[in-house]
Amino acid sequence: MKNTKNLTLDPENWDEIRELGHQMIDDLVDYWKGIREEPIWKPIPEEVKASFNSPIPKTGQSPTEVYQEFKETIFAYNKGNVHPRFFAWIQGTGNPMGVWGDLLASGMNPNVAIGEHAPMYVDKQVVNWCKEMMGFPEEASGILVSGGSMANITALTVARNSFKSLNIRKNGLQETAQKLLIYCSVETHSCIEKAAEIIGLGTDSIRKIRVNDNFEMISEELEAQIQADLEAGFSPFCIVGTSGTVNTGAIDPMDELLKLSRKYQLWFHVDGAYGALCKLDPVYSDRLKAIEEADSLAFDLHKWLYVPYEVGCTLIRDKKKHRDSFSITPNYLLPETRGLAGGLDSLNNYGFELSRGFKALKVWMSLKEQGLDKYQMMIAQNNRQAEYLAELVTSAPQLELTAPVSMSITCFRMIHPDYTESQLRELNREILLRLQEEGIASPSSTILNGKFTLRIANVNQRTRFEDMDILVREVLRIGNTLL
Repeated sequence: MKNTKNLTLDPENWDEIRELGHQMIDDLVDYWKGIREEPIWKPIPEEVKASFNSPIPKTGQSPTEVYQEFKETIFAYNKGNVHPRFFAWIQGTGNPMGVWGDLLASGMNPNVAIGEHAPMYVDKQVVNWCKEMMGFPEEASGILVSGGSMANITALTVARNSFKSLNIRKNGLQETAQKLLIYCSVETHSCIEKAAEIIGLGTDSIRKIRVNDNFEMISEELEAQIQADLEAGFSPFCIVGTSGTVNTGAIDPMDELLKLSRKYQLWFHVDGAYGALCKLDPVYSDRLKAIEEADSLAFDLHKWLYVPYEVGCTLIRDKKKHRDSFSITPNYLLPETRGLAGGLDSLNNYGFELSRGFKALKVWMSLKEQGLDKYQMMIAQNNRQAEYLAELVTSAPQLELTAPVSMSITCFRMIHPDYTESQLRELNREILLRLQEEGIASPSSTILNGKFTLRIANVNQRTRFEDMDILVREVLRIGNTLL
């Protein structure tokens, strides 16, 4: 056995791998620099799709060959959300320094869950910055997670485990005689429903409250539902307010929801996956002030902080309740007062994951490079661009808004006096598909009050006001060609 060659995954020639790394970075910079002139999206050829059906390789290729295949089959057919006219769903653009942060984080490859090493302190600092941005107290708790869905389920787990003195974490829900209830609007993101299923409450535990003409939760109906449920013997325990719905950007009446949560002693959770950071825009800061009093908050940093996927954040006002919901110390994770197992409290005590990448670094480097004031201006710019798009729509007789503009989401469609609703649906659907297939822009769609709608959600750090002019011009061009 002593004569057996020691194997490694490191390269035999470090200079060659260095040269290839430089080429990758050059290609990325060229990609970003010229992205405005490129098609936003293009269909994937069938032969390229077929290449991903090949069996696992038994022997390796040279790194250069692997990278060349990547460029031809993957890099060439990206989603396009780095493009300045990507407006689909709510997906951020990323930024160069964040990418370098991810590169360095992967190269260091720490597990940021336990141990005495610098990434643990960077993670803590980024969470502290998140508390500062959202106006949470210094003594509050928080954890970085993959995104809004995980942030919401983390918060709702703490809310459930903190309900009265039931000790649900130990006894489970079978000891609970009364059904626990969550309240949210009909416009709330579907991850809240998934969270209710995962934490054992079931979808029947969710009371979905109607919205007004601006797609905001009707607080009077919320209170009436709470009272009815109390009289029926149920146990209301949590109100979820949305600071910027995915559909239209609508903001629930946060102040009223906060008051109701205090009146009925309910946990007040804010789903701010999209819109919490809009608190930095002075136009919206007052409407979102109640976030500072929430029991918990979920929001994404890969949306409106424009860092690369994936990173979100959960903030919990009561650190003890947060830790009590997750803490566990098996024999193989014993802490020490010094050495590698010393240092900060294990982050496993505040969430589901024990394996955690160094996602904080890209946030840390991005904020260090740009500063919070720059991000505040960028978020405000996206919102003003949405308002500008609405002005263009209202000034075009062939277009109509289908929802009030809120935050950075603008919903509109093309209309024709002689068309039925079904015909308008097909017209706007075809406009949407041609915008994407021609590589012009990538909106997504939704249905609002029965109307098929082009939905422009702008959390894009590369978008210019002129991109809104291009979008409206091309919608009208394609639409009139179809008409």
